[in-house]
Amino acid sequence: MVEMRVAGIALDAASRSPIVLLRDPSGRRQVPIWIDQAQAQNIMAGLSEKAPARPLSHDLMAELLLVAGLQLDRVIIHAIEDSTFRAVLKLSGADGQEHELDARPSDAIALAVRTESGIWMLEEVVSDASIPVDAEADAEDAADFRRFLDGISPAELVRHIDQAQSDSQAISDDQEDSPA
Repeated sequence: MVEMRVAGIALDAASRSPIVLLRDPSGRRQVPIWIDQAQAQNIMAGLSEKAPARPLSHDLMAELLLVAGLQLDRVIIHAIEDSTFRAVLKLSGADGQEHELDARPSDAIALAVRTESGIWMLEEVVSDASIPVDAEADAEDAADFRRFLDGISPAELVRHIDQAQSDSQAISDDQEDSPA
């Protein structure tokens, strides 16, 4: 298994869908996982130094774990099935009992970020899904994306994504209508 860390959130250039990027310790491979907008915001909120005014869903989940006497030991992303990543939460109780819960990788990552738990991925999954990393380009892209996020409200971001999807659909419709 490889311990991964969240390298950031990016937008897919074609679909404008958010992607969480997990990077291996060497910094040479990263695994992109396509997620939805709400999950991207939840992960970004967990990575933020500023606590939200009201707890978000994953903040509440982390608090519920504490109240129940459970600790999130680690998240394991263990498979890709039909282009979908599979993850489990590894929990331990104060009584020493261990629990394993199935979870969407995006939820597992958002919770791991909040509880400072490890994010692990099977080597086979990393090998199958990883892309090589260009650290300089990544730093520049991350700075651009952070500036973009700092200058846009959630409502504007949703409108921006909706517009991009409409534009993409219009292009697809035009291509279907044009003679071959």
